[in-house]
Amino acid sequence: MAKASEIKVGNILRFNNELVTVTEILHRTPGKGGAFYLGKFRNIKTGKIVEARLGTDEQVEICRVETNDFQYLYEEGDYFVVMDNVTFEQFNVPKALFGPSAKFLKEGMDVIVSVESEEPIMAQAPNFVELEITYAEPAVKGDTSSGALKYATTENGIEIKVPLFVNQGDKVKVDTRTGEYVERVK
Repeated sequence: MAKASEIKVGNILRFNNELVTVTEILHRTPGKGGAFYLGKFRNIKTGKIVEARLGTDEQVEICRVETNDFQYLYEEGDYFVVMDNVTFEQFNVPKALFGPSAKFLKEGMDVIVSVESEEPIMAQAPNFVELEITYAEPAVKGDTSSGALKYATTENGIEIKVPLFVNQGDKVKVDTRTGEYVERVK
């Protein structure tokens, strides 16, 4: 347990039996009454912002979170099986923790997982992945206005928009946060 005065932005707290990350903490000293802290916390599971007023001596629980690199092995139902790169221990991480970037994962890829008391609480795919194009629509001659795009399907079945010069068999770099094409890889 720690005092509210020890809270820093980025800490992960157990607040109202929920895990939250501190996004903003302000110290206020009004003309009348005692000083207090105003905190903005983001719920890790739901993503909702919670605002709270804490007394300067109020006790809060700062959670110890370990963040490590893991290797993604395979998909199993609603979970991804990952392996610790040091101990080679395997465990399940819920797909929902990866959010929309989950569809870009390939076997053998390194991912970042945060664990609090043996339970995964946050997961992050790499920001960029390289994927092979398995199908690309043919480019139509004369369809070369600036920034012309066409649909292409990647090796893991995702349809993305790519420039006209990208063909079947090419490797492309994709941003996992937005799902957009970045560049062609040689």
